[in-house]
Amino acid sequence: MRPIIERPLRSLVPAVCAVLFAAASARAQGQANPAPAENRTDLGVKIEVLTRSIEQMQGELEQSRLEIQELRGMLAEILRTQANPPPATALDEHATLRTEAQNPGTNGLPARITEDDWQILNARVEEHEQVKVESSSKYRLKISGIALLNVFDTSGQLDNLDVPTVAVQPPPYAYTGSLGASFRQSILGLRGIGPTVFGARMSADLQLDFINSAAGTYGGVAAGVVGLRIARLQFDWSKFSIIGGLETPFFAPNSPTSYLSLAVPAFAAAGNLWNWTPEIRGERRFDFTSSEIKVEAGVLDSTGYSVNNSEVRTPTPGESSRQPVYAVRVSGNNRMEDRAISFGVSGIYSPLRFAYGQVLSASGAIADWKFPLIAKLQLSGAFFTGKGLDGFGGLALPSVQPQDYRHYLYVTAPTLAGIPVVGGWSQLKYTLNSRSEFNAAGGLGARDSGRLRSATQFDPLLLSVPSSNRIFFVNYIFRPRSDLLFSLEYRHFHTSEISGVPNVATQIGLAAGFLF
Repeated sequence: MRPIIERPLRSLVPAVCAVLFAAASARAQGQANPAPAENRTDLGVKIEVLTRSIEQMQGELEQSRLEIQELRGMLAEILRTQANPPPATALDEHATLRTEAQNPGTNGLPARITEDDWQILNARVEEHEQVKVESSSKYRLKISGIALLNVFDTSGQLDNLDVPTVAVQPPPYAYTGSLGASFRQSILGLRGIGPTVFGARMSADLQLDFINSAAGTYGGVAAGVVGLRIARLQFDWSKFSIIGGLETPFFAPNSPTSYLSLAVPAFAAAGNLWNWTPEIRGERRFDFTSSEIKVEAGVLDSTGYSVNNSEVRTPTPGESSRQPVYAVRVSGNNRMEDRAISFGVSGIYSPLRFAYGQVLSASGAIADWKFPLIAKLQLSGAFFTGKGLDGFGGLALPSVQPQDYRHYLYVTAPTLAGIPVVGGWSQLKYTLNSRSEFNAAGGLGARDSGRLRSATQFDPLLLSVPSSNRIFFVNYIFRPRSDLLFSLEYRHFHTSEISGVPNVATQIGLAAGFLF
């Protein structure tokens, strides 16, 4: 640190000596060879200029001394903090790369800086002077993400080994167990900090994953195609924000903590409203001494009841109505990082226009919460009820074959939109210390089984629609350092249909991730 802070002094000393030497030489020459009056005048002007230069250098020297004192004070404070660290507190949610909002892939800062973290911090400070992420503009760009390895052993039959959402009926006379591995849930994120526009701080986020359709035969089933998760533009004033882009719905900010379900969040078909949706919203914050109240309102694209596995982009029933989804959320939270408390209630409404001019509407009410129960133990979750909410996730969707696309759009989808649904999830998080945490969570997404059973008499395709889907998991997450994590998880899937026995499957997995 000393060579850095003394650099201003070393740069000023030669300049001051040169000025003093020039002044002394000029005076000595004037005494040895008396000059005319005009020469003496020129000499006086030069001396006056040199004097002003010296005074300016003295001011700069004084400013440098003040900056050096501040740097020494900051260094002393850092060393004192390292020598006597504060007591450890519970970690905040590992959140992602949503930011905002909504992914368990990022982590909070530990209250105590470990030796490994201190070395990483020093290395990054040194690299900061040499390395800079360049962009086409002059503004800052930050790269973040996680390289994530998943190894999983499965019993039973699941819809997708990498990111399973439901248990499905196994094929006859088939062995229903498997062992696999994948890096497809790795995530790459970019964050740009832009200029101040109309008094608002401007920023943008872009997030990609690799969980889309796997490559061809020679590419291997474990190789994924890059897919867009989040593309968000944000303008922040002191008490107001405007956000627009593709992201998780703002009325469902919480998400379970699982590194076996990161690219697609846990309980995606069992109570978790998560599906990435184009939206534009405004946010107004009301600050108080120890709490904050937030009111959010916006419009979203209605993407429900589109045909699965179809490469043709046709208007959904919500888009055919030529109106968006209208949503509003009111929430409150305290300002304690170690014992964070937040509650929120939301309402949504969307008109739907199906084939043959049939008009229905989607509506729902949502609640979300996060609060501590006892020391180191936190409860979080969400609940929703309504109808026509299939496009936001939280419910098991039918798998439609190409020959049934037309029937689904004209008959099955309007029937599903009129059936009431209910769902939700809740999680207990126990934070042992800054390195270890345990999570146990359960989720449920269900349709009115009586209404669904009655509708199957007129539409046999509804027999493949799960009436309920329940998932439970328990995991242990170990972070030996801030940029490295390991997780061991057990998951149980229980999917019920209108007829037949429920489909059951389990999965045990290990995750290893490097955060950058």
